[in-house]
Amino acid sequence: MTDKIKWGILSTGNIAKQFARGLAVLPDAELVAVGSRSQESADAFGDMFNVKRRYASYEALVADEDVDAIYIGTPHSYHKENTLMCLAAGKAVLCEKPFAINAQQASEMINFAREKKVFLMEAMWTRFVPIFVHLRELLAQQVIGDIRMIQVDFGFRTKFNPEGRLFKPELGGGALLDVGIYPVSLASMIYGAPDRIVSMAHLGETGIDENSAMIFGYDGGALAVLSTAIRTNTPHLAIINGTDGRITIHSRWWVPTRMTVEIFGKETTEIELPMTGNGYNYEAAEVARCLREGLLESDVIPLDETLSIMQTLDEIRSQWHLKYPME
Repeated sequence: MTDKIKWGILSTGNIAKQFARGLAVLPDAELVAVGSRSQESADAFGDMFNVKRRYASYEALVADEDVDAIYIGTPHSYHKENTLMCLAAGKAVLCEKPFAINAQQASEMINFAREKKVFLMEAMWTRFVPIFVHLRELLAQQVIGDIRMIQVDFGFRTKFNPEGRLFKPELGGGALLDVGIYPVSLASMIYGAPDRIVSMAHLGETGIDENSAMIFGYDGGALAVLSTAIRTNTPHLAIINGTDGRITIHSRWWVPTRMTVEIFGKETTEIELPMTGNGYNYEAAEVARCLREGLLESDVIPLDETLSIMQTLDEIRSQWHLKYPME
């Protein structure tokens, strides 16, 4: 591995731009190539981020021998085909969440990466920011005792647009896969896979989930109470309730710099951990760490957990009778 990890970005949309901004603060990363479906879009992205090699197809990007790792920022419905193409070329892949449309697709991607012995990771960037690294340390130390209930939300209000990505079933639209995956992933990080799931959603005009609520039950009686929306603003808090205390990750909890740790009857501590860059840099740094250590997956968001999360999302949608056209 060279001194710098040489990155390519597959897609030129908003999330790809955010990732490019994150990469810019990493001294050991270099954005060397971008791939789009048009030369015009690739050139505009290249001008914005000073990327020398601009490709008018994803295939051309993947064929670039100078690229070590590729970030995939296309809509959910393209993640599987884009990932398989990159893996087939031997490129390490950081695939934007949700990892795939469903668990079957995720399983194919994971099996192919393992067969090819190529690195693959879900881009759940929240796991790697400083507050979350410290949160896992606190939970491991059981500073608030046994975790009995978590309450997590991620909802925002956007205008109804039947032509927009969020409202298109053929692009895997809806709140659950777009932002609901954040609360579901946090529940998975804390508890693992749920034993029981009860959920309800409002399906809008285009058939996708606009607002939903979920309760996960776990062995021993612990609960996760989660909500997500694309037509309703919510508080953006994550509250972790234990037998001896409570941890509150303040708004916006998925890109946090502050949390409060309350130990009942004792002290309350405010913890502030500012982020470098926009936060996307931390997941890229994890990819670099794994590649330099010769790892094929991250132990912070392992592939088996990524698959488990997709299975949970599938079960939730099955309760709503929500299927996407490609399924």
